[in-house]
Amino acid sequence: MSLNRHIAVIGGGLTGLSSAFHLSRRFPNASITLFEKHHRLGGWVRSERVDVGPSQQMVLEAGPRTIRPSAKSILELVHLLGLKDSLITVPRTAAAAQKKFLCIPEDGRIQPLPASISSLLVSPFRSISLSAILREPFRQANRAHGLTDESFDSFMTRRFGKDFARTFGSALVHGIYATDSRKLSVRAAFPLLWEAEERGWGSVIFGLLRSIQEEDVPHYEMGHIPSNMNSVSVFSFRNGMSTLTDALKNYLMQQPNVQILSDTSVTSLDSRCVHHPTAGSSKTFTLPTHLTANPSSSVTLINLVFPVPPNTFHPPGFGYLIPRPQDDYSPSTPGILGVIFDSCSLSSQDTPTTNSSFTKITVMLGGPHLLTEDHTKIPVVISQLENHFGTKLPTPVLTRTYHHDKCIPTLTPGHLDRMAELKGVLKSGVWRGRLEVIGAGVGGVSVADCVDAGKRVGSSW
Repeated sequence: MSLNRHIAVIGGGLTGLSSAFHLSRRFPNASITLFEKHHRLGGWVRSERVDVGPSQQMVLEAGPRTIRPSAKSILELVHLLGLKDSLITVPRTAAAAQKKFLCIPEDGRIQPLPASISSLLVSPFRSISLSAILREPFRQANRAHGLTDESFDSFMTRRFGKDFARTFGSALVHGIYATDSRKLSVRAAFPLLWEAEERGWGSVIFGLLRSIQEEDVPHYEMGHIPSNMNSVSVFSFRNGMSTLTDALKNYLMQQPNVQILSDTSVTSLDSRCVHHPTAGSSKTFTLPTHLTANPSSSVTLINLVFPVPPNTFHPPGFGYLIPRPQDDYSPSTPGILGVIFDSCSLSSQDTPTTNSSFTKITVMLGGPHLLTEDHTKIPVVISQLENHFGTKLPTPVLTRTYHHDKCIPTLTPGHLDRMAELKGVLKSGVWRGRLEVIGAGVGGVSVADCVDAGKRVGSSW
């Protein structure tokens, strides 16, 4: 890229901040402007430290809260932004890493997911899972000739059976995408499973057992940070995930070639410039239909803090997910997707870190469920939790409710082909490769996906 070029980054969420960070380093002579329509930067990432007692503080998360140690793009930011001392890790031996649960809607009580062959043999889920797993390698290859994508539910049903797909597949999708597994592209959302079926001559399990040829990956400047991730299940930051977005913002504000315009909406684009309300425009960039094919899920998150020590009313572990009801989604169902046991998984964020007198959990609602106002009322939610835990709960000392409208894109079948077409469209015509569209609705919804997209943007300029 030649000198004195101007780069516009539209959106100040995690993807936009990551993009501006890497672009400012890659093109130090370019002028970079980041536009964000809201006053606050960070997008769905939002952390808050609150007082819950005379000498007790807790971190509440309104969005994502943990990261896997395989996320090299995040480890790179930790190194480059000097965040090593802010890291907190959950070891693989911790209960939060080893113990996860399901709550079957028809039963209403949480049950542990098997973590080993021996536990599978005595698991209440053995009738659903054991035969499905043992039979899968011996099922005939049954992907239709010429099929290039399908829903995750269809894929799991083909290989593991209908009950397995609904019980485990839909619950997994609730926890990651907050959507209906019957609408989610397996090839876009779970590419490793799609590729495993191909490597395993039709068997997913055989394919997972075969070695995977490593793809070319960018170079990551991680320093010695990976050595801190040995035997780590997940990690976060002492003051929550906003540590990362705040550090990115502070870095950008110190760069002479970067300007941040918050409270500034972008109304249109043309091949020469970006237009916002104060500028006016005679040309409009029409959003390609490739990007309008995917719906997005709306999710309500409720933080609850109870005046009892951790693990008093719930077992130690990460939390639990709830599968799709047998009778499908309806307004009569509770609408809960899952519950996270925050005090068990991220207790080191809270002070004091030991002998806590409080329990913090997060309830996730919505997605494919048809929520009404009553669903998110605190007494109604607590009543449902009491059914799950089988015990009376104390009155919470603190609650926070966040309604996130259209926060997680549902990558519908055919998504990867549509994105390939979109890339071709933007490489031709008036843009000639000077416009890139990235983010959760394009390349993946995880924190690592968004940051990695920001690292890769502009690499061909």
